Amino acid sequence: MTNKTADTQYPVEDLLRERWSPLAFSEQPVETEKLRTVLEAAGWAASSYNEQPWSYIIATKDNPAEFQRLLGCLAEGNQEWAKNAPVLMLSVTKLYFERNGVENRHAFHDVGAASATLAIQAMALGLFIHQMAGFDVAKAKEVYGIPKGYEAVAAIALGYLGDPQNLSQRLQQREFALRTRKPLETFVFSGSWNQVSPLITSQD
Repeated sequence: MTNKTADTQYPVEDLLRERWSPLAFSEQPVETEKLRTVLEAAGWAASSYNEQPWSYIIATKDNPAEFQRLLGCLAEGNQEWAKNAPVLMLSVTKLYFERNGVENRHAFHDVGAASATLAIQAMALGLFIHQMAGFDVAKAKEVYGIPKGYEAVAAIALGYLGDPQNLSQRLQQREFALRTRKPLETFVFSGSWNQVSPLITSQD
């Protein structure tokens, strides 16, 4: 099993350090109760005015036709590895507030928060997810009849870790690449834009 636990500058929870986005998935089915649990977790994410603008379209290999429909919405490069995952999803957001019809500027943020919550719950159950920007938004809208006022946000592969040796050489390079993140100094500011916060520079 590939170990890509993050080497963090400051201590964070183990589930967060261990979360990453694999390309190699096992074809082992994901238990229905675990799927319900990760989706339940997504539903308890915070959202603006508690609007909960997220929806998830889900397809599993238990239904090959439905799985192929969703797989067909992915970019070709993502289909290459995502076809092995037992579960595929599309996250969708509602663009306008239910209460007054005004545009919800935070809709994409809130769906991201729900999917992040889903990812951490998945980790707690021994599962991994890989979110993808690479999918055909217009095709997904047509295939699933996503109505006006809603937008597909991301594709998601979910499952247990698989054997990276089953990936192409090119994908193996990605799978084994070191995980890196920008240091806090590059994105934590105080006082004005791009002024590094004393919280980060202080030696205390």
